[in-house]
Amino acid sequence: MGNKDKENKKEKEQKVEKKDKKEKKDKKNKDEKQIEKYNKKGRISNEYYEREIAKLQAELVRLQYWVKHKQLKVVLIMEGRDAAGKGGTIKRITEPLNPRGCRIVALEKPSDKERGQWYFERYIQSLPSAGEIVIFDRSWYNRAGVEHVMGFCTNDEYEEFLRSCPEFERMLVRSGIILLKYWFSVSDDEQERRLKDRVSDPAKRWKFSPMDLESWNKWVEFSKAKDTMFQYTDIKQAPWYVVESDEKKKARLNCIAHILSMIPYEDVTPEPFELPARKIHSDYIRPPKGDQNIVPEVY
Repeated sequence: MGNKDKENKKEKEQKVEKKDKKEKKDKKNKDEKQIEKYNKKGRISNEYYEREIAKLQAELVRLQYWVKHKQLKVVLIMEGRDAAGKGGTIKRITEPLNPRGCRIVALEKPSDKERGQWYFERYIQSLPSAGEIVIFDRSWYNRAGVEHVMGFCTNDEYEEFLRSCPEFERMLVRSGIILLKYWFSVSDDEQERRLKDRVSDPAKRWKFSPMDLESWNKWVEFSKAKDTMFQYTDIKQAPWYVVESDEKKKARLNCIAHILSMIPYEDVTPEPFELPARKIHSDYIRPPKGDQNIVPEVY
């Protein structure tokens, strides 16, 4: 084949490749345009939500690789009223992540031993090691909210918390921890609707406790406690970020997008590789299935 023929062949291949790329790009743009962002009720449509959450979760995976690569320590605090949407957001954050590098901390009420310790001590035990992400589903801010409003701590303990918490968090940040604090804000009407849904649905009823009922009757007291908490603990080194959560899907997207924007990261995802052919061992004979206890195929 002459040089001219080679050049013509190469030029033809480049044109085909360019055409394929353009067609793929046009198809992608067309698919994105076909998905409506909002439904008839003015809320995020299911199709748009599923597409966007998939994109964000892919970025969360890249972020986790970066956290491990750089040996970062990340703490996410999720606070808010009952049924504000914290749990659903946490679930969407952790779904695609490696559980070996991402933990959820949701502590029970303190034991007698823990009540005799420095207040922050039991939370310190759950802080991340290098390369870890830890999500607190409620946190040391219990003292500023439920413990204070429901009378589970003294006024002196409450006031000491408001004084010491900012210093505690500054210490965490100085030690190298990336600390992001989120407050999920839900309206009283939407919270009432969600709590009624929990009571009526057996699959969700476990989420509702007698404490939730008492908290429901103290809406104003909890509002005042939250305002005071923000006044003392919304500090420069660890500010509060409010997530409007009346619309759950929008809240999840906004919160995850914000997390990704607050932690600079690069894509260090391992390159794909081919799985080698499995070696054949002719001397191995698999035992008969009849000798095993097989789970019945009822589906």
